[in-house]
Amino acid sequence: MARGEAVGLAFGVMDTVALQAPPNEADLGTTFFLDSRESSVVAFAIDATVGHETEKDKAIALFEAVRDGFRYDPYGLARNEDDYKASAILAGSQSWCIPKSILLTAAARSLGIPARLGFADVQNHLQSEKLQASMGTSLFAWHGYSVLFVDGKWLKASSAFNKSMCERFGTKVLTFDGEHDAVMHACDESGNRHMEYVNDRGVYQDLPLDAIFATFDELYSPMMSDADASVHDPAFHTPS
Repeated sequence: MARGEAVGLAFGVMDTVALQAPPNEADLGTTFFLDSRESSVVAFAIDATVGHETEKDKAIALFEAVRDGFRYDPYGLARNEDDYKASAILAGSQSWCIPKSILLTAAARSLGIPARLGFADVQNHLQSEKLQASMGTSLFAWHGYSVLFVDGKWLKASSAFNKSMCERFGTKVLTFDGEHDAVMHACDESGNRHMEYVNDRGVYQDLPLDAIFATFDELYSPMMSDADASVHDPAFHTPS
């Protein structure tokens, strides 16, 4: 399969076809972005799962390590494709939904857990005024998440929002139990509308970065004009 080629399309197609078929060799492979055999990625995965024996427990531990070990920061958008390698994300290139999903997916593969990348457009009904001013919209195109094959079934796992950030802003902490999908919550702790899935972009075995940038250039032109200055802040991978 070519780099960036979709495995599935709309939510219904993805659920009934792509995510009912068993994993194949590519779901365990290393790629340009999902450099799962790079030494730092392997070490991260091993360290995150120390003391966990089962596939399910390892998947849960990896999810939590990525969710909470990398502070969500939507302002750290890089344009250089090298910044979207899992190893670069570990080094602090950036820390928002797509990079965090890349890392979780690559780390899972390094442990022999089949994994893919999934994407959807989501409407954030609680978006901050600052971020909306930067983006020009509350629509997050190509929201990234991981799709992990655990105990015989594909599960969606969105590791974007770290626990401390959720607790600070009163949004629900997203947990992954290794048995059910972990997708963004529709409401916050007070019952206010939060995330709404409006369009599925499909499931991929590598990052479709060109397609993502094309959409971002169209929707977020002011923000993308500043994206050439890649962010390399070590604080991005420090738990907050």
